[in-house]
Amino acid sequence: MEIDTNQFVYGRGATLARFDPKFTGDFADEREAQAWMAEDAERLAEYQDKLMAHGTHGLLLVFQAMDGAGKDSTIKHVMSSADPQGCEVKMFKEMTEKEAPHDYLWRAVRALPARGQIGIFNRSYYEHVVAERVHPEKLERQQLPAETLGRDLWTRRFRQINDFELYLVENGIHVLKFYLNLSRGEQRRRLLERLARPEKKWKFSASDVEDRRLWDDYMRAYEEAFDQTSTEHAPWHIIPADSRWFARAAVAAAVVAKLKSLHSRYPRLGEDKEKELEEARAALESERDDEADDGDEKGGEKGGKKGDEKGGKKGHRAGKQRKAGGAGKSKKAAKAGKNTKSKKAGGG
Repeated sequence: MEIDTNQFVYGRGATLARFDPKFTGDFADEREAQAWMAEDAERLAEYQDKLMAHGTHGLLLVFQAMDGAGKDSTIKHVMSSADPQGCEVKMFKEMTEKEAPHDYLWRAVRALPARGQIGIFNRSYYEHVVAERVHPEKLERQQLPAETLGRDLWTRRFRQINDFELYLVENGIHVLKFYLNLSRGEQRRRLLERLARPEKKWKFSASDVEDRRLWDDYMRAYEEAFDQTSTEHAPWHIIPADSRWFARAAVAAAVVAKLKSLHSRYPRLGEDKEKELEEARAALESERDDEADDGDEKGGEKGGKKGDEKGGKKGHRAGKQRKAGGAGKSKKAAKAGKNTKSKKAGGG
């Protein structure tokens, strides 16, 4: 079974209403999806290894969603088979005092993946065209120049983000963007679940309830962001998220397809490199032969020593036996002589 991830791409002029958050594709149930994901996990590990081997491209995964949509668990499950040496997750929360005076892309630039690596943004620079649009008071902390404010602020930021992502792709860092599309009703159920389960309470924030009241404002902000920034070089994927298991399977399918498109095979080595490897192989094999020869010599020496030792011990034992035998004969002769004298004395 294959998941056609093109069906989730947000096209120009689309709306979020076009994407059903309850969609689960052709899977019969969660068990079937999990079996499929197990196979995809192996493919992801394989293609990530090839990405690292080539070292010519990188991949940036961007995740956005409303609270409770499952960003953390999706990242955890999809990347469970990935080599931790080749990927890094960056979580973008409220800007710190150090970050606020910088331009809004500054902290994202510092966290970008290198070529051969996978970078994962749990929330991202898109907070600056969604959350800050719904909560314009957040802009005050950034102390922006007066001339940069106004209605065209968002238009400029959309253009800057498109330019930024194009710059990344043209430098070998590809961008996949995922919005986990959660229905309002399912979000309510999950927030109540957080409040009921001790191991999930720590995730709950009062701001989750406040943002629920602004649901429609968020949907409008997201829709314009998708409409303006879902491009051919960095498309947005609207992932159905009411079923956690399907969201994970769909994201995994998109990541595997992208990695495969970058490198489906391991790099072919040039003649010089092949020659270098052959020389290294020959050196290692001859080293093994030398070790075998050394082993034979040491074995011979050891055997000779053991033979000498055994021979010496055997000779020593024989000598002791001869000595003991001689002593025994002397004792017997002395005793016989003594008996003869006694007899003579008795006869007289």
